[in-house]
Amino acid sequence: MLIKRQTDIVPSEITPRALFDSRRDFIRAAGLGVGAALLGAGLSGEARAAGYGGQSLGPLLKSPLSTDEKLNDYKDITSYCNFYEFGTDKSDPSRHAHRMSTRPWTVSIEGMVQKPKTLAIEDVLKLAPLEERIYRLRCVEAWSMVVPWVGLPLSALLKQVEPLGGAKYVEFTTLADPKTMPGVRSAVLDWPYVEGLRIDEAMHPLTLLAVGLYGEVLPNQNGAPMRLVVPWKYGFKSAKSIVKIRFTDKEPVSAWTRAAAREYGFYSNVNPEVDHPRWSQARERRIGEFTKRKTLMFNGYGDQVASLYTGMDLKKHY
Repeated sequence: MLIKRQTDIVPSEITPRALFDSRRDFIRAAGLGVGAALLGAGLSGEARAAGYGGQSLGPLLKSPLSTDEKLNDYKDITSYCNFYEFGTDKSDPSRHAHRMSTRPWTVSIEGMVQKPKTLAIEDVLKLAPLEERIYRLRCVEAWSMVVPWVGLPLSALLKQVEPLGGAKYVEFTTLADPKTMPGVRSAVLDWPYVEGLRIDEAMHPLTLLAVGLYGEVLPNQNGAPMRLVVPWKYGFKSAKSIVKIRFTDKEPVSAWTRAAAREYGFYSNVNPEVDHPRWSQARERRIGEFTKRKTLMFNGYGDQVASLYTGMDLKKHY
C-alpha cells in the first residue's frame, strides 16, 4: 500500500532551506502576514510566474492521505507545466502566466442545486482548514511528479450549494481570457476549458481543491487561484483557474474529449493497460529521474478509489 500518513514533514524538509529562508525574509521585510496572504497580497505576478517566493499560507494540517514518496522540487513543479491557455510548450506557462490577475476572483456554483452561490476566493478559503497533501500527479504524456499541494476537500465547497437528488455529474469551467492568455487565441482547443467528474468522484475525500503548493499561494502557472487535483486520474482532468462549477444530470463533454474523443475519454483514470493511441502508458518517467518506472493502476490510489468503478470495464470506459 502506497498511501501513508505523513506527520513528520516540516517546511525546512519540503523546501530547500536556503530558498525557504529567503522567502520568509522577504515576507518579514514586506510586513506581510498570513492574513494578507489569504486575501491575495504578496509578490508580483511576474515573480510568482517565474516560480520565486510565493506568499506563505501559514500553519497547515498534515493529511493522512499523503504519499511518502520523494517530492519534486519547486522549480520543476513551477516551470514544467501543462496549461494550454498560456501555450503548448511546457515552459510557456511560467513565461506567460504573470499576465493573469487572480484578484478579484469568484467562482459560481450553479445548475441542479438548492442554493446556487457565487463565492469570492476569500470565501472559499474560509470553508475548511487548509491542509497539505502530498500527491502523485500523472500526465497522459507518460511523465509524473510528486507535489505538496495545499487546499481543502472539494466536497467542502460543493456541499455549500446542496446538490439536487437528480444531479449526477459536476462540470468545471476555467478562465479563458484572450487578453492575458495567449493560448486562448489559438485553435488548439475549443475554449473555455471544460472538465467533469461524477458526483461520487467529486465528493471523494481524495479530490482536492488546491489553492497552494509547498506551503505557499498557488503560482499562476499551476492553476491559481484555485484548481482541482484528482490524483488517481491523468493530470488534464484537474482543471485549473476555475470560474464556474455546474451540477448536471448529463455527462459533461470535456475540452479534450471534444478535441480527440478517441484519445481522451471521460473517466481518464490512470490505467497502464490502456495505451494512448500514440504511445504506451505502461511506464512513466518521474521528472528529475532518467529511469522509467512501472505505471500503477489508479496512479497507486486503487485501495481508495477502485470501489467507485465496480462492475465497469475500464478499458471501455477509459
